[in-house]
Amino acid sequence: MTAPARRRVLHGGHNIYGHRIGILLIEGHFPRPPGAIGNAASFPFPVLHHVVKGFSGSRTVRELGAMDPDSAEFHEAIRPWLDGAQSLVAQGCRAITTSCGFAALFQKHLCDAVDVPVFASSLMLAPMISRMLKSSRRLGIITAEAASLTDNHLRAAGISDPVVIVGVESCPEFAATAWDDRPWLDFDLAEAEVVDVARAMVERNPEVGAILLECSLLPPYAAAVQEATGLPVFDFTHLVAMVHNACARHPFSGLT
Repeated sequence: MTAPARRRVLHGGHNIYGHRIGILLIEGHFPRPPGAIGNAASFPFPVLHHVVKGFSGSRTVRELGAMDPDSAEFHEAIRPWLDGAQSLVAQGCRAITTSCGFAALFQKHLCDAVDVPVFASSLMLAPMISRMLKSSRRLGIITAEAASLTDNHLRAAGISDPVVIVGVESCPEFAATAWDDRPWLDFDLAEAEVVDVARAMVERNPEVGAILLECSLLPPYAAAVQEATGLPVFDFTHLVAMVHNACARHPFSGLT
């Protein structure tokens, strides 16, 4: 006798389906090639983007970074990010991230605003990566702007181990798009800039044993960075994929 088929009852409540990860996106018209978190083709699964109006890279990194993250003024300033997170949850997202590693500064604020997991920054990978390395080795972080990556950001991301930090703020092609919002990108030139920064970091700091690309615009160049340095290269896409897999589990299959 065959078991009776179970009835499939679907439950709605929002407008869009099939996604698990919601991404709060900095507003900008610069190109976001595959690998960038603002390009949906970067992932082999659906994601839902929400543009946080009025928040350019400069405002998010520099202006918010200069404020006291525990102040009422800061909490009011990030209200559009909190509202955006709540909107994504209302559309069925099971976890929330952002398009900027500097959003570590308001990780706890986003967590308190929604009832789903939040992983605001790629920097949250750093403690795990550091613990993968022998004690004499260091994690190297390539960031959009080294001077703006403060101890407040590191603490908010749970980073306590020593790290090596370098920035790409002096790279003209990167700056023209990420900071000045130029609507076109010379991909080969940008890739060469990022590779040069990574190679110089490793040459000056031979203790670097792995690299983390903080900025969500840098993963498109990760393969070239790895080829140039021979090191493991981590980025935002790893974190997104890991959390997505936790929110969309599939049964294991195979021989027993």
